[in-house]
Amino acid sequence: MPTRKNGVAFDLQKQPITALAGVGPRVAEKLATRGLSALQDLWLHLPRQYEDRTTLTPIRALQPGVAAQVEGTVEAVERGFRYRPMLRVAIGDDSHATLVLRFFHFRAAQVAQFAPGARVRCYGTPRPGQHGLEIVHPSYRLLGDDAEAGLGSALDPVYPAIEGVGPASLRKLIGLALDRLPQDDSLELLPPSIRDALQLPSLREALLTVHRPQAGEDVAALLAGRHPAQRRLALEELLAHHLSLRRQRLAQQAHAAPALRKSSLALKLQKRLPFQLTGAQQRVFAEIQADLAKPTPMLRLVQGDVGSGKTVVAALAAMHAVDAGKQAALMAPTELLAEQHLSNLRGWLEPLDIRVAWLAGKVTGKARSKVLEDVASGEAQVVVGTHALMQAGVAFRDLALAIVDEQHRFGVHQRLALRDKGTGGGGNGNSIVPHQLVMTATPIPRTLAMAAYADLDVSAIDELPPGRTPVQTVALSAERRPELVERIRSACAEGRQAYWVCTLIDDSDEVVAQAAQTTFEDLSKQLSKLRVGLVHGRMKTTEKQATMRAFKEGAIDLLVATTVIEVGVDVPNASLMIIENAERLGLAQLHQLRGRVGRGSAASSCVLLYRSPLSQLAKQRLETMRQTHDGFVIAEKDLELRGPGELLGTRQTGLAGFRVADLARDADLLPQVHQLGTHLLERAPDVAERIIARWVGGAARYAAA
Repeated sequence: MPTRKNGVAFDLQKQPITALAGVGPRVAEKLATRGLSALQDLWLHLPRQYEDRTTLTPIRALQPGVAAQVEGTVEAVERGFRYRPMLRVAIGDDSHATLVLRFFHFRAAQVAQFAPGARVRCYGTPRPGQHGLEIVHPSYRLLGDDAEAGLGSALDPVYPAIEGVGPASLRKLIGLALDRLPQDDSLELLPPSIRDALQLPSLREALLTVHRPQAGEDVAALLAGRHPAQRRLALEELLAHHLSLRRQRLAQQAHAAPALRKSSLALKLQKRLPFQLTGAQQRVFAEIQADLAKPTPMLRLVQGDVGSGKTVVAALAAMHAVDAGKQAALMAPTELLAEQHLSNLRGWLEPLDIRVAWLAGKVTGKARSKVLEDVASGEAQVVVGTHALMQAGVAFRDLALAIVDEQHRFGVHQRLALRDKGTGGGGNGNSIVPHQLVMTATPIPRTLAMAAYADLDVSAIDELPPGRTPVQTVALSAERRPELVERIRSACAEGRQAYWVCTLIDDSDEVVAQAAQTTFEDLSKQLSKLRVGLVHGRMKTTEKQATMRAFKEGAIDLLVATTVIEVGVDVPNASLMIIENAERLGLAQLHQLRGRVGRGSAASSCVLLYRSPLSQLAKQRLETMRQTHDGFVIAEKDLELRGPGELLGTRQTGLAGFRVADLARDADLLPQVHQLGTHLLERAPDVAERIIARWVGGAARYAAA
């Protein structure tokens, strides 16, 4: 394991950016907005792509969609004003072909540069235009008659933009910072054995290769993120995030938590339920019971498909807190979903004389004061609500279990705020904190769970209750819309209900999609004998709730809605789901929406209505939906197609901060990450701290709290 021979290298990496020539207070302030304040930050501000300026491509040989560098003479300049300012510059070369350079944002001085006869070298990605190939906003420079026309000798890195700092200035600053890299391996933190086993370079070699790739480097590997230098950096970055989460867990377990033993109330509730728990529910509940019995905080994620029965498992867990004379809280991201939980919990718990309180933004005045009073006194044994639960004025008498549903939809500060409502308030190391149970109906691929939830134990309810009928899924072109209208008419005539989901509320000229408002009006006319309702996110909460309730009670036959109904609605009588512009939605969202039907005993269908032409990605998504109903299989495919971003809301989990790692691409590194993480925490905690500081820094507390 590398050790710190002296403090020079580690002090150097923390040296402020202002030590570099050309970095005054104003530039430093702009760099700081992107978290760049020390030399190390510039070393790790990695290129997002590369431009190959080592060769020139004849204009006639350009291919649409393939980035290239060309050189030519300005033949004509046109400045348009018809719709919006636009500058078009036509250049030609010895291949007797013409290329148009198009600019939407330009200055008068820029126009003057492009005088006919001037020589210009530019780089960009050509695409078909009105008059042949064109490049929109290429990077370019005007050439004189001297030696400045020489070609580059290496790939040019392209860095993430920083407002107020030009690309050339940023490249120069990063170059100056790289010149200060120690000549030896004094910055190295990974054991040589790991680097040798994976055939990875040292940190110094990796940084120089990624920032300054030479002409002989494997361009394809660099562009795909599979170059050994990038793999070396990805390994350390994944390790840093893993260690920060593991450290978070260790810090949590340094707190005390109330030991909640077996509960007679849980047994009573289980006996009163009108259904039998599935084997998966029983297994997961047993895991939760074992956690609750310990005097250290439970930190468990329960993932399960739509309708797998997570809420009843959470209710059984809450009985352990109530039986011990303490409180449990369940928080959901929307009032719709929170009210669904409230209805279920009151139905199950009030016959057992358990007080279930409701706290949301719309609970105001005397009603709110009464709820707050009951929560503070302990009269409210189980409290259900939205983010309102985390507000400063909400004080629990003795919160022992915090349950968070669809937890990835909350900001990290909100989740910490609910945890800190425990008896000890999250103060010193001996304070008492509640057990935490987080739930998600978005199944998470194993690789993603390993990386994103290293601070949590993960349970999966991977079995649906008996009686749930498989939903037949078909994909249809939007041209067959009239057939679907007749299908709705027939289904509703038989006493069934249907959803029609749209991706927009209002019509938009920019996005080709059928808006919910227009669809509601059209369907109301075409199906005049049916009761048609409309729900979207801009409606007042009272209107929205009233419509949803009417649909649930059977007073509405067809519900036209935006994706607001993705979670929170349980209508067993609904057997038909039509999703307009399905090609615009991700797999996880399509799967969530489909889960709204098939909740009763009637055969159910989901129609994915799409507009042609379909992209290759959209085709793969729709085909996956047709082939499988398994949320875990769908999640794996979603990760493969889109990466981790939208599965978890990475901006909130900390995964969005990855500079080079990609969970889908680099999943094979995770076993080494786990093994090395355990080794460092046990035998070299100081090295673990340095790795965290290097890649995660001050964000460690919020990485996945």
